[in-house]
Amino acid sequence: MFGYYLDLALRSLKRNKALTALMVLTIALGIGTSMTTLTVMHVLSGDPIPGKSAQLFRVRMAVFPDAHYQAGDKAPDNLSRRDAEALLRDARGDRQAAMSGGSMVVVPTQGDPLNVEARYTGADFFPMFDVPLRYGHAWSRSDDAERAHVAVISGELNKQLFGGKDSVGRTLQVGKQSLRIVGVLGDWDMNPRFYDLSNGQFGDSEDVFVPLSTAVDMKLSTSGSMWCWGNASDPLAADAPCIWLQYWVELGTPAKAAYRQYLGNYIALQQQAGRFTHPGQVELQDVMQWLDFKGVVPSDVRLQMWLALGFLGICLLNTVGLLLAKFLRRSSELGVRRALGASRRAIFLQCLVEAGVVGLAGGVLGLALAGLGLLLVRHQPTDYAAFIHMDLRMLLATFALALASSLLAGLLPAWRAMNVAPAAAIKSN
Repeated sequence: MFGYYLDLALRSLKRNKALTALMVLTIALGIGTSMTTLTVMHVLSGDPIPGKSAQLFRVRMAVFPDAHYQAGDKAPDNLSRRDAEALLRDARGDRQAAMSGGSMVVVPTQGDPLNVEARYTGADFFPMFDVPLRYGHAWSRSDDAERAHVAVISGELNKQLFGGKDSVGRTLQVGKQSLRIVGVLGDWDMNPRFYDLSNGQFGDSEDVFVPLSTAVDMKLSTSGSMWCWGNASDPLAADAPCIWLQYWVELGTPAKAAYRQYLGNYIALQQQAGRFTHPGQVELQDVMQWLDFKGVVPSDVRLQMWLALGFLGICLLNTVGLLLAKFLRRSSELGVRRALGASRRAIFLQCLVEAGVVGLAGGVLGLALAGLGLLLVRHQPTDYAAFIHMDLRMLLATFALALASSLLAGLLPAWRAMNVAPAAAIKSN
């Protein structure tokens, strides 16, 4: 029967092409605007490391003198080197990494020097964040302890310096110092860059990865937020009164409570040591909690999404009116069908199929409008613009939303159409 209803729907839509085009355009406008904002929301609020985001936790502690503490203040995002190294030594997590962003000038054998982004971290960074390597391997924990002059470079930098060939064992010249390349990254697109949102929420990965201990030893420049109190002639020194290191830990689900208790005990020990007397707030947030806390999805994007859905609702109300006018105009035709034995259910399904066809056509046109909308978004001056794209899930969602919207809009007109009295319809004709 569906094929029969589909044939009737196509015939009906062809009879009044102007009205059909108006309904398709109305739905397409609502779908296009809605899917544009929903796609942006989908990209910005998506899980950057699926399957592992609930096991990675950002560690934040309020460990600083009483003079800088006020009740109700949130714990700072970063840790001091003293506290980060203490947590690393205790190693209570499955994996843990302290890190900071930075930059360095790489001197190639030929050509001009390159100013590249860098990340100073520990050996656990690579397995923690599922970082793939095309050539070689990451450095080891012993390299961290020995302050080894080693580095992992990105595939893009490897292409610039060595033509994309295996460069493991080659030397990376950084000013007057050198690093031995032990690994080259594979394709790694971590967006948003949740592990360090202070150096840009979206973008390509860093070009050079160096052990944190080595970066401090080489006095490489850092980037990101740093807060110091008291005298800090060398803010990177082990006991410097400065907060500048991001700290992440990987935990199994049962271990979260135990690790939080460990952090509480650490705070208590620091209080006993006389560093401070305030409560020393502790925060342990997984990846999605961290992204929500930092407001990675801008409030204006959320507002645009709700406005677009509201506009879709207005488009559906207009579609309801157009379908109602169309079906009631065909009262005599539907009355004849009822007089010839068609049930109310059959009339209802016939009208819903016609509404569904309109919706699918609107979905096709709406998809094109959404593509145009996303093109405009990608030209906006925001750091996430270049990463906005429609994946297969959102492509299917476009047609699902269009079909669901049109069927919803067709419920009232179809119900009115199936209740047309056959005798009255035929007599009026």
